[in-house]
Amino acid sequence: MEKLKLNVNIAGVDFKNPLIAASGTFGFGLEYREYTDLNQLGGISVKGLTLEPRKGNPPPRIAETPSGILNSVGLQNPGVEYFIESVLPELKQYNTIIIANINGNTLDEYCHMAIKLQQVEVDMLELNLSCPNVKQGGASFGTDAKMVYAITKAVKEHSHQPLLVKLTPNVTDITEIALAAQQGGADAISLVNTFLGMAIDVKNRRPVLGNITGGLSGPAIKPLALRMVWQVSKVVDIPIIGMGGIMTGEDVVEFLLAGASAVSVGTANLASPDSMIVILDELKSYMLNNKIFNIHELIGGLIL
Repeated sequence: MEKLKLNVNIAGVDFKNPLIAASGTFGFGLEYREYTDLNQLGGISVKGLTLEPRKGNPPPRIAETPSGILNSVGLQNPGVEYFIESVLPELKQYNTIIIANINGNTLDEYCHMAIKLQQVEVDMLELNLSCPNVKQGGASFGTDAKMVYAITKAVKEHSHQPLLVKLTPNVTDITEIALAAQQGGADAISLVNTFLGMAIDVKNRRPVLGNITGGLSGPAIKPLALRMVWQVSKVVDIPIIGMGGIMTGEDVVEFLLAGASAVSVGTANLASPDSMIVILDELKSYMLNNKIFNIHELIGGLIL
């Protein structure tokens, strides 16, 4: 039997397969090591990091919804210094690509984190632009094309590693935002982040989430995420990491056909801690059953 070729190259970084654990749903990866083989994963995008430790939003932080979840965790994390000193050395013992997801309230905060991560063994940076810009009235960085261009350009100047830009779907035209990231120097694009949503407890007439609104993820958003990946693939020349409701191997195939070169798996990890290994096995089975021996035969292979 011909050996399956699953490896993909994203911005010069070689992944053994196209499955990446999405930031925010896999902790730092170490939390899952008792339940799954981290060495089998293509990569891990770690819990979102901020310049200083952050406590996150008030509880409740998670609400189940039909075919998904709402979350308003609020980027609770111990800060980038703790990650560098206490987490990264242990994480580097595993044979997988490490992506640091960085978040800031100002452009300077993003740049400072990129500088701190320059000289450590992180393979890529993922720039999360869904954070509020405190100097611009709290609006999300990622909803303004000019701001996306400016912050991408600034962080790229301080980034030794390839730079992924993670886009919010809560915009009018995702292609405009994606092009701004590419023009700012992004080496690849991650999309999509969560959709803004809300849940209400009708018994007490109050919001379910302590922060009132939260990010919707899971199978409910997959059709929307697929559409955005396909749209962006038509206008950018850099690789796309697709995400949004991936629960099965066939979900992965859909994103690859739509134009993604790799995928991030998020909510599935919360449903079952070994879900990524199951999804990887399902992807392999799909390829074998359809006599596809190279993953690149699927990337961008949608027939119209």
